[in-house]
Amino acid sequence: MATSSREEAKLERFLHWLQVNGAELRGCKINYSDSNKGFGIFSANDVSDGVLLVVPLDLAITPMRVLQDPLLGPECRAMFEEGDVDDRFLMILYLTVERLRKNSSWKPYLDMLPTTFGNPLWFTDDELLELKGTTLYRATELQKKSLVSLYDNKLKALVKKLLTLDRDLERDVCFEDFLWANSLFWTRALNIPLPYSYVFPQIQEGSASVGKNIEVSTNICKEELVNGKDEKGCHVEGVDIPVSKATSTPKQKETVWVEGLVPGIDFCNHDIKAAATWEVDETGSITGVPNSMYLLSAGQPLQVDAEISISYGSKGNEELLYLYGFVLDGNPDDYLMVHYPVEAIQNVPFADSKAQLLEAQKAEMRCLLPRSLLDHGFFPVGNSNTEGSEKCKIDHVCSYSWSGQRKMPSYSHRLVFPESFLTALRTIAMTEDELFQVSIAAGRACTIKRGEATI
Repeated sequence: MATSSREEAKLERFLHWLQVNGAELRGCKINYSDSNKGFGIFSANDVSDGVLLVVPLDLAITPMRVLQDPLLGPECRAMFEEGDVDDRFLMILYLTVERLRKNSSWKPYLDMLPTTFGNPLWFTDDELLELKGTTLYRATELQKKSLVSLYDNKLKALVKKLLTLDRDLERDVCFEDFLWANSLFWTRALNIPLPYSYVFPQIQEGSASVGKNIEVSTNICKEELVNGKDEKGCHVEGVDIPVSKATSTPKQKETVWVEGLVPGIDFCNHDIKAAATWEVDETGSITGVPNSMYLLSAGQPLQVDAEISISYGSKGNEELLYLYGFVLDGNPDDYLMVHYPVEAIQNVPFADSKAQLLEAQKAEMRCLLPRSLLDHGFFPVGNSNTEGSEKCKIDHVCSYSWSGQRKMPSYSHRLVFPESFLTALRTIAMTEDELFQVSIAAGRACTIKRGEATI
């Protein structure tokens, strides 16, 4: 009961914070879902236009927002100019600092967020051992090592530097604060298509920027942020942002993709059959709120109190666990990654020669096998040993490989592995005689090419 009361108190403060900052819950409500999901968004009432939730973009935590923060912005801008941080690291740094500030203007939002996560970075040693032998185990080890190094060598000092600007602190920074901020960014950040005019507001000569003083200081200083740009992206005070150009339109109509957290929208959990999508309303013609993000019903009727989900994309369970900390039973987008460890090549006979061949081949040392291909193991459906003369013809025609002129194995067309991956495995398994034959074949090929060049 006490836990429920605390959650309700946090939710009440957050809803008030959203309202003060201009967000509108039109056809939905935010409720506590369960201990695994945390808070989620649920249907409240039917809305004719399908707009369920509207959040002003001024409320999003983006690199621009950090640079324009009244307290931390000037120091963060200096870090950009010195090349100490990039856009993602800047937001993770900012989230770490704001977590430690007792009177942070983001506190009602941050208090709603999980304090721990389910991804492997948060696993105990025993839990992590369950992943041993998978690519996820090695990836987690490397990432954890990288994050510890980044914290010790860079972030810890930068956080202390920023915290000197605010003496009213909860406590000193620790690695778990950084791990929390890193997980928060990667589990909740959206790639937001922002209007060019919003990211790069033009100064009207003789005019001053006007904004309402709300709890997160959303009155943005309307100054030009562009240091330089090219056709592939814009550089915003050290922030490299890809730009998608609209055909034959002025710059004000361009879209700038910026990563950021959008309080409210980011409480939507994942489902394969999404009940909603999110969009950006630049002019306010749809929501009545210019420069806002809104949650839009996907079209099907929503039952009252039903959870409103969005799709995080077509991801396998390994990727879902690595990024978000959960897996889906019966995930149709699941896949198996099969790989040959690069470091293991050093333990095979004639490792140096084979490594050179693999490099020349631009060999694929791993492959992703969709779940749909694995319903019958590593052999696709419908293949048998009596498949007719066409297969035999193909066997003879496609018989050249780096191992020399030879007949392809009878099972090669009945495996689900890509040919490029099989070629890499054959190269690794070559005998000394096969390597010798390859070197002769390669020498002949070079001689022929030189002869053709002189004709």
